[in-house]
Amino acid sequence: MTDSDADWRHDRLDRHPAAGPRNSLWHWMRARHPIRVALNYLAVWLIRVSPSLRLKNWLLRRLGATVDSGVAFGLEATVDVFWPELVTLRSDAIVGYDATLLCHEFLQDEYRTGEVVIGERALVGAGAVVLPGVEIGADAKVAANSLVTEDVPPETTVAGVPARPVEGGVDRRD
Repeated sequence: MTDSDADWRHDRLDRHPAAGPRNSLWHWMRARHPIRVALNYLAVWLIRVSPSLRLKNWLLRRLGATVDSGVAFGLEATVDVFWPELVTLRSDAIVGYDATLLCHEFLQDEYRTGEVVIGERALVGAGAVVLPGVEIGADAKVAANSLVTEDVPPETTVAGVPARPVEGGVDRRD
């Protein structure tokens, strides 16, 4: 991955200026209706604690996420509460325990939104965080506790903060 890849993620984000004297998070109610966020939060809470993959996938679809067959969404995994409809989970993808898929970033003068796509048979490890605008390719793997700031090509393993490719899918540090 190169710096141009990181720029590409940012190019895919929709930017929304914040109106007013404070940072953009102070204006979240202009971005999403509070009742919608509250209902999303309740559904996301159920998704996080339910052991049933069928119920999780059904709830994710009700929130507007694209969820293909065979998706496994782990316990305590969290989908974006503000914009869950920007998440796409392709067939047989795995989102591990306590992983987070974010589709928004609240900044000082603006907030940004962007799709997150997890490819077919891709794996997002436990505790990993995927930022808005990121696409994780088919059969790619994200190691536990990684921060994914850039696209992950198909059949690539990444690890770290920020996540970077790991040679041969195994960390060779001695």
